Amino acid sequence: MTKVYIIHENSDWTIHLTKRLEELSIAFEEWFLDEGVVDLSEEPPEGIFFSRMSASSHTRGHRFSPELSSAVFTWLESYGRKVYNGSSAIRLELSKVNQYAELERYGIRTPKTIAAVGRTKIVEAAEKLGTPSFITKHNRAGKGLGVQLFHSIQSLEDYVNSAEFEEPVDGITLVQEYIQSPESYITRCEFIGGKFLYAVRVDTSEGFELCPADACQINDLFCPVGETSTETDKFQIIEGFHDPIIEKYESFLRGNNIQIAGIEFIRNQAGDIYTYDVNTNTNYNSDAEIKAGKFGMLELAKFLGEELKKHSR
Repeated sequence: MTKVYIIHENSDWTIHLTKRLEELSIAFEEWFLDEGVVDLSEEPPEGIFFSRMSASSHTRGHRFSPELSSAVFTWLESYGRKVYNGSSAIRLELSKVNQYAELERYGIRTPKTIAAVGRTKIVEAAEKLGTPSFITKHNRAGKGLGVQLFHSIQSLEDYVNSAEFEEPVDGITLVQEYIQSPESYITRCEFIGGKFLYAVRVDTSEGFELCPADACQINDLFCPVGETSTETDKFQIIEGFHDPIIEKYESFLRGNNIQIAGIEFIRNQAGDIYTYDVNTNTNYNSDAEIKAGKFGMLELAKFLGEELKKHSR
């Protein structure tokens, strides 16, 4: 029997999907990739494969899960298996440098960003950036890892030379211009099957670190896509959201063979959109969805079910 294979390293982020698959009587199997073996000469099982692999797996003790997953995707794709959010997606999931370069290629504006390796080079990058306020973040991130806001070079230098400095897992720290918004919110656009589902307005008045998952280990009070209950007024699904950026996002996703994603942007004082994050391991805020009557995991399960039917014909 053909089925949906779910590739992941965190059951807390997958149970919301498997419950929906069970509700719809869609056959599935989980592949938990914290460690394993990939026999390139062995033919994979029939079915379709969906990745929920995360860039933040190392924070849960699964340091090499993304690398293992990448090898698995290569194996599956070499045998012609359909992998949703496969090799192209994980390449962007694991590197914001790759994300920004690819977004710009599709005419999508990103904040000015400089990548640096080494503490002195991080300071030099901030000096070169030349903006009064700037953010540091990890290149391979998730969960808001390494996100810090600075208003001076000296404060950055003090931070990188202190015990508080967080070393990125891939060694690359990004120094990025801080986009000042006239209102304290960002917008996250959700896509399933490469098509726009809905947009969420996320209140950032109490900070700007935006954790992309429900089981975050940082003390973030306004994770925009957590399945667990939080302060409900922080997340609002925007009814009737329309903007030309959606067409660009869909083109970007199509060109990179990404079917499921959450893409975040912020508007500056002039109303210009700056896109700063593509999350291919997206979750959804349950409180906001209940209020709006829209359910991302249900739509995702339906999408996978329809794709499985196509494969089985």
